[in-house]
Amino acid sequence: MRVLGVDFGLKRVGLAVCDPAGILASPRPTLQRTTRKALFAHLVDLVAAEQIEAVVVGLPLALDGSDTETTRQARNFAQSLQRRLTIPVHLEDERLTSAAAEEELKEAGLCARKRKQALDSQAAVQILRSWLDRVG
Repeated sequence: MRVLGVDFGLKRVGLAVCDPAGILASPRPTLQRTTRKALFAHLVDLVAAEQIEAVVVGLPLALDGSDTETTRQARNFAQSLQRRLTIPVHLEDERLTSAAAEEELKEAGLCARKRKQALDSQAAVQILRSWLDRVG
């Protein structure tokens, strides 16, 4: 099953897609947010083009598991995306995914500038891997 991982952000949205077997998660180019309409249009087009069967949106909970303002925004984003799609949209705890993504990019030898460019999509990879491991 092809699944799209989304690292929701107010400025950038990281994306990742898994292979049909649900084993390998690969980053896609990070979206720079302009308008809400453009963001949803891009995601709907991507779902169709990549034959995505489910979407997983990272849920940025506080370290103690409680909701934050960003958590509420991510939930609203996921609900709005669900209204535009006919496939399921899931939420996945994303605590510490950015730190894990940053570490992976450092280990890969990327310089600080390139790490910053790749961080959101690598976080989406982490979110997608976590969900695949949990439901797999």
